[in-house]
Amino acid sequence: MDKSIMSRIGETISIKGKEMTDKAKNLAEIANLKSQVNTCEEVVKKNYMEIGRRYFELHGNEPEPEYEEQCIAVQNAQNGIKELEEKIREIKGI
Repeated sequence: MDKSIMSRIGETISIKGKEMTDKAKNLAEIANLKSQVNTCEEVVKKNYMEIGRRYFELHGNEPEPEYEEQCIAVQNAQNGIKELEEKIREIKGI
């Protein structure tokens, strides 16, 4: 083969190799960034839940109208838990 052809083939392979390396780096960076986004979303979710828990503890018995439905649902669920736990104790003979 001609040296110029070999040189062009070598350049093409080198260019393609660099393109693949760049794509792999980009994919790794995107994966890292998505992981960071997920971590931030978990922090937001955890803190939203904590805000809700604190609100319920402070205002659950007399919530503002826009939170009344959710507070009633929490109270009903808590009452249901108590009843179910009592049934479990009865079955166990405690």
